[in-house]
Amino acid sequence: MKERRFSKLHLLLAGAVGAVLAVFFLCLALWLAIGPQGLTLLEAWGAARTQFVGEFDQEKAIDATMEGLVEGLGDRWSYYLDAKGYAAQNQRRTNTYVGIGVTVSYTDERGLLILSVAAGGPAQEAGLTVGEVITAVNGIPLEGEARYEGVDHISGEEGTAVTLTILGENGQERQLELKRAAVNTEAVHSKMLDNKVGYIKLDNFYSNSAQWVAQAARELAEQGAKALVFDMRNNGGGYVGELTDMLDSLLPEGPIFRTWSKNGREEVVESDENYVNLPMATLVNSGTYSAAEFFAAQLQESVGAPIVGEETSGKGYSQQVVPLFNGGALNLSTGRYATGAGVSLVGTGVALDAELSLTEEKQRLLEAGQLPAEEDDQLQKALELLGY
Repeated sequence: MKERRFSKLHLLLAGAVGAVLAVFFLCLALWLAIGPQGLTLLEAWGAARTQFVGEFDQEKAIDATMEGLVEGLGDRWSYYLDAKGYAAQNQRRTNTYVGIGVTVSYTDERGLLILSVAAGGPAQEAGLTVGEVITAVNGIPLEGEARYEGVDHISGEEGTAVTLTILGENGQERQLELKRAAVNTEAVHSKMLDNKVGYIKLDNFYSNSAQWVAQAARELAEQGAKALVFDMRNNGGGYVGELTDMLDSLLPEGPIFRTWSKNGREEVVESDENYVNLPMATLVNSGTYSAAEFFAAQLQESVGAPIVGEETSGKGYSQQVVPLFNGGALNLSTGRYATGAGVSLVGTGVALDAELSLTEEKQRLLEAGQLPAEEDDQLQKALELLGY
C-alpha cells in the first residue's frame, strides 16, 4: 500500500484555509453578537488608531465614546463610569468611603458648604462644623463653577494628606491639613418622637441597609412605638435586594415587587408572614429616587401607609453594572419593575396623600440633620394622618 505524503505546499494551503475560516466564523460571531452597528463602532475605533494623523489620549477617547453611546440610548437612568468613578461607586455602595468625613452642598458659590460631619472622621477630629465652607483644596480655589470639582480634589488614597481652606460662619478663614481615612456612613438614623411614634431616616439602599432598618423598627417596637414614620427624603435608592429584604421584614404576606427582563420574563418577590404590625407613613421629596420612592409606594399599597411630601422621580427601570475591560463600567437599565399589584411609577412617581414642601431654610436644615421634629411640616402632616 502506498504511503500518502503531503507536501509543504499542501500544508500551507490547509493552514491558510483554516485561518480564513477562523476569521470568517469570528466575524460571523461578532455580527450575530453585536450587529452591524457594533461592527461600525469597532471599525471606527480601528481607523482612529491606525490612520488618525494626530496624537490623542486613547482613554479619553474611549470614555467620550462610552458616554456618547449611553446618551444615545435616551435612558436617563443608564450611565457610564470611567475606572476611577467605578472604583469610587463600588466603595460608596458598601456604606464606607475614603475621605475626610463630610457631606457637602454646592448651594454656596464661595465653595463647598458643609452639611454634616461624620462622627469619628478626620473632619470632626480637625474641628470642622456644619455651616462652614471649604473655599480651597491644596491651594486650588473652589469659588463659582470650580466648586463642582471640589469633591474630586478632596478625594484620594487612604492615609494621604489634603490641605483645606475653611471659611467659618464668623467670616474668619483658616487652613487645616487632614489625613484621608476610611469613613463609615451611618445610613440609618432612628429615634422615638415625643408622641411614642418611631422615626426612621434612611439615606440609601446600599449594603446592610435592610438589616439596619429591620433592627431599628424592631427596637422602636420593643420600646413601645405606636406607629412608624420612614423618612426617604433625599434618598437616591440603591440595591433591589436591599429594598425587597427591607419590605419583606416590614410587610405582611403577599407580592411586594415585580420585574420583567428584556425578553419579557417576569419575576415576583413575595413577603412572608413575619412583619411589623404597626401603622406606618413615609416622607418623600423631589430627591427621593428609585428604591426609595418604590418603598413608599409599596408600603402604601400593602398596608395603606400614607405618603407625605413632594412629587418623586417616577423611575421604573432597574440597572445592572456591566464591568468593562478598561476598568470602567456601564450602569445599564436591564429590567422594568412595578409594585406587587403591577403598578408602575414611570412618569408619575408616588401617589401623594398630602403634597407639601418645606421652605428653603427648612430644607437646608433637613439636609444638615438639624431640622427639629416640631418644625418639620412634612413630618407633622404625616403624624396628623396617622392620628398623632
